[in-house]
Amino acid sequence: MSVSSPNPSPDRSQAPSPGPVRPFDFPEVVPSRLPNGLGIRVARMSRIPLVTVALVLDAGEARLEDARAGLAVLSGSSLEGGTRTRTGPELAEAMEGIGATFAVRTGWDATTVSLTCMADRLGEAMALLAETVLTPSFPEDEVGRNRNQRLAAIQQRRMDPGALASDAAAHFFFDSRVPYHRPLAGRTESVEPLESGDAGDFASVHYQPSGSGLVVAGDVEPSEVEALAREHFGGWSGSLSPEDAFHAVPRFRERRILVVDRPGAVQSEIRIGHVGVERTSPHFFPLKVFNTVLGGAFTSRLMLNLREEQGFTYGVRSRFAFRRKPGPFSIATAVGTEVTAPAVREAVGELEGLLHDGPSPREVDQARDFMVGVFPLRLETTGQVAARIGEILVYGLPDDFHATYRDRIREVDGTAALDSARAVVRLQELITVVVGDAATVRGPLEELDLGPVEVVEAP
Repeated sequence: MSVSSPNPSPDRSQAPSPGPVRPFDFPEVVPSRLPNGLGIRVARMSRIPLVTVALVLDAGEARLEDARAGLAVLSGSSLEGGTRTRTGPELAEAMEGIGATFAVRTGWDATTVSLTCMADRLGEAMALLAETVLTPSFPEDEVGRNRNQRLAAIQQRRMDPGALASDAAAHFFFDSRVPYHRPLAGRTESVEPLESGDAGDFASVHYQPSGSGLVVAGDVEPSEVEALAREHFGGWSGSLSPEDAFHAVPRFRERRILVVDRPGAVQSEIRIGHVGVERTSPHFFPLKVFNTVLGGAFTSRLMLNLREEQGFTYGVRSRFAFRRKPGPFSIATAVGTEVTAPAVREAVGELEGLLHDGPSPREVDQARDFMVGVFPLRLETTGQVAARIGEILVYGLPDDFHATYRDRIREVDGTAALDSARAVVRLQELITVVVGDAATVRGPLEELDLGPVEVVEAP
């Protein structure tokens, strides 16, 4: 009788090597356009009998001056309040009747209103979407309820150190003439006066077919979608006035450290960065790879240093916020008060070192493999695919952008990543924002020699 030997224990001293990259085909995007200027993008996904239909409106917060900040967000969130022919409960009942989920997302560059349901209810979903966006009633009670929720959320953000740090960073990164210097949903003084008529005026001016787009992803035929779009949106007319031009200029042109005082705080929230680049920048793909090496993944340099080696934090991240105009480049973390200055030193040091020496070939390979590998995981539902296609309309990207995304990432080498980072990241303009106990952290921060240290009021 033979006795089989036990399975050998795995070698835990080495991380397992990644497996082969699985094939992934982004669905073909079929474009068309209605005579009124409404762009249409259809992606057929026949593996599941679902469909997401989304209207992408050129109605983002960047179109508003500071005095009306938050109005785009408030208007979008109030769309569920009803239409000219249905009350809010009746509208909700109609959507529930076809098994549809309703969602509204407002960002800096657009407002997206979407419905997801079974594919055989597409016609009814399209009719409800058109009714919701083209004939909203914005009842005062619904707008008032949403306004009060926004005001409560604004107050909550001011009490949350992380949110306060992010808002302060935006304020100090961008000049006061740039919309991005303020919180996306506005401030108390801009949201408090908003009423039903303001939401109605905003919708009548900004919810226009010209500059907007209809995205449909799911088990549908492009010809069916275009016929339904003509039926429900063909009579929609109007054009959008050009967006007020602004340049995303920085508030400061030299290094400095700004401390928002929270006396007695046991932790500091840290934000380091400056104005970055726009979504259509030719540096987009190389910067994505560079950032993954720096702080965009769990194995990034910042994470390995500040978390694994130093034990300063549970997590640290870096990112480029790509918008129509240049958004922020930032490093973000939270650390104990006593290690605030060392954490800033190490974070800036990692950035300086990566810009000086560049990423290693192994780091570039790992970053590319990671980005290529996770890309399909973020495109598993019709809603996720529709959201990605919406980016094509918002930023004027080619229709095959997502189909070629992984190939474009694979093309980036270390030289390209480093050249783009050096062209965009300006070490001499780094702004460091710390929300913490000023009495404790100010002295050690001054010793870093990263610019003058100033204690400032929260914006």
